[in-house]
Amino acid sequence: PVAEILNSVDKATETRILSTIEESNPDLAEQIRELMFTFEDLALIDSKQMQTVMKDVDQADMVLALKTASDAIKELIFSSMSTRAAEMVRDDLENLGPVKVSDVEAAQQKIIKVVKKLEEDGTIVIAGAGGGDVV
Repeated sequence: PVAEILNSVDKATETRILSTIEESNPDLAEQIRELMFTFEDLALIDSKQMQTVMKDVDQADMVLALKTASDAIKELIFSSMSTRAAEMVRDDLENLGPVKVSDVEAAQQKIIKVVKKLEEDGTIVIAGAGGGDVV
């Protein structure tokens, strides 16, 4: 439950809470981190499943979320789209001016919520999540 709560707060609050927990119980802080799903954890989703995620994500949210994403995440997302759609998102990203970090994090949280809902529904399986083997 703590990991779920921390997944829903902004990055600064998450960092502050985890730092406080880490001071008194480093093992617990590490366990919580392992249970948390972050935007960079999208790398655990294969390209085919990412296509399913993309159907439920607003393109404006995706562009905003990619503003601070790693190249690996960007490439995963672009490779999950048609060439034309990927070009449009790339263009939108290049033309996106300065934005608030809080807006980027909010867009990333929206996408994480979509991913979690799809996982709960059994629509997608996240590799390495939940401890179960994927067969």
